[in-house]
Amino acid sequence: MLSPIMVSPRCTVSPAVEPALELVRKYNIPGPRYTSYPTAPQFSDAIDRTALLTEVKRDNADGSTPFSLYFHLPFCESLCWYCGCNTVITRRLASAGEYVDLLIKELELTAPLLDTRRPVTQLHFGGGTPTFLPPVEIDRLARAIHGIFTFSADAEISVEIDPRRLTKEHVAAFRRLGCNRASLGVQDTNPEVQVAIHRWQPLALTKQAVDWLREAGYQSVSIDLIYGLPLQTNASFAKSLDEVIALNPDRLAVFSYAHVPWIKPAQKIFDDRQQLPTTEEKLAMLSTATHRLVAAGYAQVGMDHFARPEDELAIAFAEGTLHRNFQGYTTRAGASLYGFGMSSISQTDGSFRQNYKDLPEYADAITAGRLPIERGYLLTEDDQRRRTIITDIMCARSIDFARLSQQLGLDFATTFAAELGGLGDLEADGLLTRREDGIEITPLGRLFVRIIAMRFDAHLSKQRTGFSKVV
Repeated sequence: MLSPIMVSPRCTVSPAVEPALELVRKYNIPGPRYTSYPTAPQFSDAIDRTALLTEVKRDNADGSTPFSLYFHLPFCESLCWYCGCNTVITRRLASAGEYVDLLIKELELTAPLLDTRRPVTQLHFGGGTPTFLPPVEIDRLARAIHGIFTFSADAEISVEIDPRRLTKEHVAAFRRLGCNRASLGVQDTNPEVQVAIHRWQPLALTKQAVDWLREAGYQSVSIDLIYGLPLQTNASFAKSLDEVIALNPDRLAVFSYAHVPWIKPAQKIFDDRQQLPTTEEKLAMLSTATHRLVAAGYAQVGMDHFARPEDELAIAFAEGTLHRNFQGYTTRAGASLYGFGMSSISQTDGSFRQNYKDLPEYADAITAGRLPIERGYLLTEDDQRRRTIITDIMCARSIDFARLSQQLGLDFATTFAAELGGLGDLEADGLLTRREDGIEITPLGRLFVRIIAMRFDAHLSKQRTGFSKVV
């Protein structure tokens, strides 16, 4: 566990040794979050769509592989200025019904390509704000989904919730659909920070949402926080943590704010106002979050998640079965991901494909009876091998030479000798330790797990723009 050191009167920084801050300055460079490998910048609009559909056919030739489904519901009534998601800002409520029409049509276009006897083990509604949909439209979408797919008895069905836009009727409608998990966007409970990010959300609203979800029978409630937002201090973020811990969520995700104003122009306002915390202050917040959450009984999972020890996410991490996909850390490894809606990404063992990011283009394709594929990627054998390695780094914090040699059908240490030989600086700086049979990421190295994964990324020399910094 990380322990604090003092670097200035206003912030306490982790980890336990004085050079930690210098290491952050050294290694805090832009890099992927590795929710996929290869990462999305490698996707191309010049992809052979026939080849992508051949991959879909191959994926459905064996009915034993389960489905993971994702539905992107992009609408928000107002823009949170920190947001990096693909959203559509509108108060026009008729947009919800029109969009559900498009989703249902996309389901109908996709269903003939699928072996729908395959069980669905995971379904996630992301956004945007899924509760922009009125309950009647949630029910209509539910009928369409359940009319095509069969769900396993233990399927994880989750929805992202904005407490500011939630009613009891929304909670009930998503519960009727089958939702048993919910994640609440909170980010920070401090009123000044909320005003600075254009997201006013009194703590009472968040507590009300948690209470409604518990009463409705949701098995798991998760809360999302972000550190590095404008006007945050270590002291204010510590108070936010304490207030959120008091709500007793089953999981927490504590994300580093991704400042990418060249992609999300609304974020430029933070630069103009010079409100963003320093690197020292961000590191202090991360240290504080780790200490407070571990002290409150949560297990640290992966690089930015925390869960109760009895939660299946914590159990999967302890047992070495944790997986990572576009929704983050998950317990549902081995499922093929099928995404629906604008900007959604689908993944089979050998391919990625992404829908149009702009709503008009997505709608035009669906209306014309075409799958709304904008771009994609076909994985090589080398991509598939490196995907396995990077997943182990991100999920298990280790590399086991013997297990990977057997799994990949090669001598790992020989095949990846160049990459292993290039880890010397990370080892010297205490980010990892080498054994004869593998590599372990140290507690200090958890701060830089993305840096370690980057050393096995064969595409980074071609693509280093567009990513946020790793800390």
